[in-house]
Amino acid sequence: MLYYLFDFLDSLNFPGAGLFQFISFRAAMALITSLIVSIFFGKRIINLLRRQQIGETVRDLGLAGQIEKSGTPTMGGIIILSAILIPTLLFAKLHNIYVITMVIATIWLGVIGFLDDYIKVFKKNKEGLAGKSKIVGQIGVGLIVGTILYFSDDVKVHKRVPADYKLQPKEQYVTHQHTANDKDEDYKWIMTDDMTTTIPFIKGNEFNYNWLIGDMDKSYGWLLFIPIVIFIVIAVSNGANMTDGLDGLATGTSAIIGLALAVLAYVSSNAKFADYLNVMYIPMAEELVIFIAAFVGACIGFLWYNSYPAQVFMGDTGSLALGGIIAVFAISIRKELLIPVLCGVFLIENLSVILQVGYFKYTKKRFGEGKRIFKMAPLHHHYQKVGLHEAKIVSRFWIVSVLLAVITIVTLKLR
Repeated sequence: MLYYLFDFLDSLNFPGAGLFQFISFRAAMALITSLIVSIFFGKRIINLLRRQQIGETVRDLGLAGQIEKSGTPTMGGIIILSAILIPTLLFAKLHNIYVITMVIATIWLGVIGFLDDYIKVFKKNKEGLAGKSKIVGQIGVGLIVGTILYFSDDVKVHKRVPADYKLQPKEQYVTHQHTANDKDEDYKWIMTDDMTTTIPFIKGNEFNYNWLIGDMDKSYGWLLFIPIVIFIVIAVSNGANMTDGLDGLATGTSAIIGLALAVLAYVSSNAKFADYLNVMYIPMAEELVIFIAAFVGACIGFLWYNSYPAQVFMGDTGSLALGGIIAVFAISIRKELLIPVLCGVFLIENLSVILQVGYFKYTKKRFGEGKRIFKMAPLHHHYQKVGLHEAKIVSRFWIVSVLLAVITIVTLKLR
């Protein structure tokens, strides 16, 4: 909202109002504001949760320090969501299709997580929202996001093609000012609304989902694209939810992932960098930098209270939303195929549960007695059972996340 005010003031030549035209300035302000909201107002929210006796009920799984956590305020994801949405609404262009998409996804997933926490805390049902209901909700947000990204006229990409490329329907040649390679006669830039994405580690690394439907009418490409979006949203959202088992683990990991996504969003939305790195240029995606800056600030600010020993837990209100936001953001900037690398911690946590359950059922059916691969799943609990301190496990998972984030960014040039 402030963007429109200062845009008006800039038209009146008001001193300093032009700063709001710079993405870097608005992103910095979003980051600072999210930190203020999460740190200063977070304390009040924690006290409110404590007064309302909204505490975590922890089952005794034989883990060190687990019982002491019982009664710690939960539903702290409200702090994270507030610290994301408030700066975004203040500093981003609210008519931007990507901002609209991210706000819808954030609120939708936050509501699903809130309902789950509400049932656990107030209805005294440890199972929370039924698993099927969660999946239906996640399918809903995937359906909305996929529909917007596939059918919206505002969602387009500019990509480089060989000079002899034959234009397809709805494509047109474009030129970019101040990009050195526009004079290169070996290729041209085109604007398209095809659902093209990035394949990591491959030269000429663009992949069009419509290629998978072969000779079928390309207007039916949404039948493939939308289910893929739904799958990614469910997988990453549940991966973040699985990771939220130790103080600061999901929060810190999400902050690291957010920083990497901020870099990817910035270079993809800047014609100069996109040209230099030979990646797709996504017009209007620069507003996503402001959103992800608020996301990173919210995660870091929440760590103020969520780091070991935690004063508040995010609950499903936060964890389901964090994973879903990461998924939708990556899809929006056409980097969803990088998710297995960037979100490697979420992936391995998910896989550890799948492998544990699958192997237990297989051995029970085959040998009459179920066996386990890990001492406990998800994986972070396995390391607790081994005897590692919770803080050390979290620190090492963060280090792995940083390594994976660096590898993800390096893929821009490593092909």
